[in-house]
Amino acid sequence: MSPTLKNILRWIILVTLLGYVGCIWVWARAEAERNSCKGVIVAMGDKGLSDTITVKGVKSELMKYPRKIVGARLATINTLDIEKYLMRLNNFENVSCFLSTAGVLNVRITPMIPEIRVFDGNSSYYVNKDGKRINSNAQFYADVPVVCGHFSAGMPPQSVLPVVRFVRQDPVLSQLVAMYEVVDADNIMLIPRVAGHIINLGDTTRLDEKRRMILTAYHNIIPYKGWNEYDTISVKFKGQIVATRRNKTPLYPIETFLEEEDPEDATLPTEGVAAGQGRLPAGAAESASVSAPG
Repeated sequence: MSPTLKNILRWIILVTLLGYVGCIWVWARAEAERNSCKGVIVAMGDKGLSDTITVKGVKSELMKYPRKIVGARLATINTLDIEKYLMRLNNFENVSCFLSTAGVLNVRITPMIPEIRVFDGNSSYYVNKDGKRINSNAQFYADVPVVCGHFSAGMPPQSVLPVVRFVRQDPVLSQLVAMYEVVDADNIMLIPRVAGHIINLGDTTRLDEKRRMILTAYHNIIPYKGWNEYDTISVKFKGQIVATRRNKTPLYPIETFLEEEDPEDATLPTEGVAAGQGRLPAGAAESASVSAPG
């Protein structure tokens, strides 16, 4: 075949393809003008994260969309605008929308995965693994650990994530801990499911050692002293378990010792003399400290 004939065939094929594309575009426009949207399908980007609560939440938000979707002509539906509308919620990492040939709006979302829910004063929000804040929208509820405290730029909520992850991965602690309270960077409190006391974990260091001390307290101290004996069990100090008693009154009654007045001393000035001063005998301490096994 001569080069000239080859070039002619190439042009014929190109023109034919362009014509076909043009016809399809015209047909699609006509169908879009003639047909209306028959419904909405919401799918999660990761099937492993699929949940009915999030799907219902997305559909509920689409019902608030300022323009009609279901029943509207396909040509009037702006999928890019719908994506921007959903992304304003900041509950999703990605949103993509497209119209199928069956006249259905398909919404595919990749949700932002929260690790903790933070309660800071009157505000409440979620935080993901990167520390990004996520709106606590009731339509996108997530069952994640609760962390309470007052946070700032110097003490962000994600600073407690090492503790939360450690507890979540531990089969014993994950069943024990109900929530967390952060007083400051050196006083992270674990709130057990068993009411009556809290555990002061200290900071985020030496977590394996602190776990052993917590189990020591539960196995060797609390069963003998009683579950209501202590209000705080601290494992923040290396090699020590410090348990603070709930009842702050002394273990023994405070005795008052009065010296017998000498007739000669009665004539002396009394300024600076602490007569009748009480003394606290040994054993009246308000906390108990034991050494944890190595």
